[in-house]
Amino acid sequence: MTSRPRLVIIGAGIVGCALADELTARGWTDVTVVDRGPLPATGGSSSHAPGLVFQTNPSKTMTEFASYTVRKYTELGCFEQVGGLEVATTEERWQDLHRKHGWAESWGVESRLVDPAACAELWPLLDPGKVLGGFHVPSDGLAVAVRCCETQARRASERGARFLGGHTVVGVEQHGGRVTGVAVESDDEHGVVEHRVIEADVVVCAAGFWGPSIGELAGLTVPLQPLAHQYARSGPLAGSPGIGPILRHQDRDLYFRHHGDRVGVGSYAHRPMPVAQHEIGPKGTTMPSVQAFTEEDFDPAWRDACELLPTLAGTTYEDGINGVFSFTPDGFPLIGEAPHLEGFWLAEAVWVTHSAGVARAVAELLVDGVSATDLHECELSRFEPVQLSPAFVAERGARNFVEVYDVIHPLQPMESPRPMRTSPFHIRQRELGGFFLEGAGWERPHWFEANRPLLDDLPGDEAFLGRRDAWAGRYWSPIAAAESHATRESVALYDMTPLKRIEVGGPKAAAFLQRLTTNDVDKKPGSVTYTLLLDTGGGIRSDLTVARIEEDRFQIGANGNLDLDWITRHAPGGVYVRDITPGTCCVGVWGPRARELVQPLTDLDMSHEGFRYFTCKTGYVGHVPVTAMRVSYVGELGWELYTTADLGLKLWDTLWATGLPVAGGRAAFNSLRLEKGYRLWGVDMTPEHDPYEAGLGFAVKTGKDFVGRDALSTDVTRKLVPLLTAEVVMGKEPVRHQGRTVGYVTSAAHGHTIRAPIAYAWLSAELAEPGTRVDVTYFGRRVPAEVAAEPLFDPKMEKIRR
Repeated sequence: MTSRPRLVIIGAGIVGCALADELTARGWTDVTVVDRGPLPATGGSSSHAPGLVFQTNPSKTMTEFASYTVRKYTELGCFEQVGGLEVATTEERWQDLHRKHGWAESWGVESRLVDPAACAELWPLLDPGKVLGGFHVPSDGLAVAVRCCETQARRASERGARFLGGHTVVGVEQHGGRVTGVAVESDDEHGVVEHRVIEADVVVCAAGFWGPSIGELAGLTVPLQPLAHQYARSGPLAGSPGIGPILRHQDRDLYFRHHGDRVGVGSYAHRPMPVAQHEIGPKGTTMPSVQAFTEEDFDPAWRDACELLPTLAGTTYEDGINGVFSFTPDGFPLIGEAPHLEGFWLAEAVWVTHSAGVARAVAELLVDGVSATDLHECELSRFEPVQLSPAFVAERGARNFVEVYDVIHPLQPMESPRPMRTSPFHIRQRELGGFFLEGAGWERPHWFEANRPLLDDLPGDEAFLGRRDAWAGRYWSPIAAAESHATRESVALYDMTPLKRIEVGGPKAAAFLQRLTTNDVDKKPGSVTYTLLLDTGGGIRSDLTVARIEEDRFQIGANGNLDLDWITRHAPGGVYVRDITPGTCCVGVWGPRARELVQPLTDLDMSHEGFRYFTCKTGYVGHVPVTAMRVSYVGELGWELYTTADLGLKLWDTLWATGLPVAGGRAAFNSLRLEKGYRLWGVDMTPEHDPYEAGLGFAVKTGKDFVGRDALSTDVTRKLVPLLTAEVVMGKEPVRHQGRTVGYVTSAAHGHTIRAPIAYAWLSAELAEPGTRVDVTYFGRRVPAEVAAEPLFDPKMEKIRR
């Protein structure tokens, strides 16, 4: 957007105030901030938040949000940089703190691991005999939330913003599919309720736990679950230092901070306490966000607190609250514009920790059209429709509360509600002993117990199976090696149904996709093109395969709902966009014997001359009508076969009845794609990367106009490269060279064909040359690695093009 529109922010908590500050600093001064509560302590979560800011997170984005929050609030004088300490009382937690130390190093946060004596020096009330060690971040600390609100509101007001307390939002005005204003009610000086509309071109909902109610006024589902969380203070403590680092005891779901000669204790150890929208006000005590304290829930936490901090046993807790906070199904904030209502935005489910960082990102989106921070984990449209049901939001929000301090494996799936989305092949996969994980609600097999006997005829050495510790071996099986081998030597079936499928059609469809994506997709029907979606800053929003089925009809293989939203938003009149995923399915038939398997079953010419690489045809496999695309994500000859969901099982059974294929799972799939150097969007590259540094310049045709072209440069300072490592790592580990951190790992697996562990990593351009020796820090251990040339397997593409 280039104009300076009238903007209303709903919510004057720490996010709303931070956003007003960020926007007015960028020249958007016609800003009105409304809140139902008094100013500056409005009665929302910001008004009671303890203010602890621990920056380190497995998400690079969330860490960047927190780090900016620390920097900004420190500069504004409303942040106490006392440091942060997390202690381990179990070996599992101690190892996890080593992993967290690696994240901090990867994301640029200074940190150190300390022994029990150092923990006691940092927190003299702590019993060093109870801990194995700690993780210390000197720049962590306490944000004084209400002071942060006041300071940022004052700065914004000085630039022209208005703040209106005591104004309850009762409507979101709209016309012709865009927002036009906010209807509010307030009491005049005589106590008479006044109703008026504040006109606006843009409305941002930063209402915290009130978000679902505001969303309802706009016709938008806001997938947010408010839950109460307990916090209390000890009595006065003799000998308390009065100040010191914020402290986490995650093995007991506890955190601590100093309040002068008292200690504040927060607990996630109690049962989830969801609070419905209609209960927030009536059940509030001193303010809407504070519910009645339930001592029976806090008593076990107090006993655990006294065990770690024995001095607490000489006092008791007081001033307890059940404070309401916001939780989402996946633990990330909700950022973005409503899909159906132009100009209505969310900045929701944001804690104090990330408040300034999120506000900056939203301001960048509004003013510049793109954020410098990768937001794909936080975008509102990331959820599938099934993930927006009230039951799902409530159950997953409650589970995220329970797991907030748990040691979570990167592959660990949600346990409930499952199963939700299953492909037509699911019944056969279960019969084959599939081990299922979950993604976007889909049940996804990672290996099949039926393939275990294949291991009997394969090497059992470390070079073939891979060297893994217990952590890397979790949610993995050596059967994956057998499935990988079968794919390389024979043929395997891979369930590709969870791949998002989008149909785009109409007389202007070709011109639209030509403008929206980087490659040349305006080819004759039957062509398939690998291409990219870029944002206006040149960052990679997604990678796609675009198949031209007919002159005016395209089928797109996409990465998820974010792509559907992006394509739909940009589609002009005369172009339709449909999500065809639910009614269709896909099986990948890959391996050197793929042609031998499929040709006898089909009326199509499957020869290399008759069915070229990156082309598609429609025909039949047995009785089943299919769209066949000659593409491969594993680096072998083969096809993706698409049909309608009702015929999916028949398609699988027709292929299986030949006796040739095995079933392949995601574990083998990941190994095979890394051997070929195929990128996984959202993991290997994100909107913070451009095509040239990601090694995808071949998919960019600069001779045509497309979104993001003007921001691109072929000069790169970093590159995504493969490393051959001494053992299997997991991803997000720091990469070091000559004692300094130079990058981080994205994806990793063992390459069973090349008989070596693989890790893709971002490195500075000067270190990206093959042969460069580096180290990966894995749970505090040095894992030697070397930059390799890619692709690691079949560089001449002879396996695919035969």
